[in-house]
Amino acid sequence: MFQRIFISFIFASCLSFQARAASDIEVAGDVLQILIPSLAYSTTLYLDDDEGESQMYQSFFTTFGITQALKYGVNRERPNGGDHSFPSGHTSAAFQGAGFIHARYGWKYAVPAYISASFVGYSRVYANKHFPSDVWAGAIIGTLSSFYFATPYKDINIQPTANNGEYGLQVNTTW
Repeated sequence: MFQRIFISFIFASCLSFQARAASDIEVAGDVLQILIPSLAYSTTLYLDDDEGESQMYQSFFTTFGITQALKYGVNRERPNGGDHSFPSGHTSAAFQGAGFIHARYGWKYAVPAYISASFVGYSRVYANKHFPSDVWAGAIIGTLSSFYFATPYKDINIQPTANNGEYGLQVNTTW
């Protein structure tokens, strides 16, 4: 139990360093970039999903590490004149959470998370903190990290399909 509390503290600390927000849109983006991965992590705890919890840690810390390495390695100037624009850390965190929910628990649970994560990206461009390419890079890093580490919960995966104008759902399971 102590280990979970300690790791939760580290997890939250990685997300909590933020600049002073200038608008309601920016504040909402700041909150969502913490809320989305926190909800993904909380889901693993609620379901007593130890495997998912481990996968969440791997995905989160990989996303965080890659994002920070690129920020300091590239050191692209922000639209507002600041440093370390590429990639967007807020967006990578938000999409890591959304991608984890998708990869682990299915797309129907991830739709609100992806919409919220997209809003986080929008808020960063709106606040003049990032270029659209910074946001796209953050979204790709967070999502790919989650899909790399996370496996479907209880070996069930539901995905939308589209082929020649026909739409449906594909259900995959392991017997």
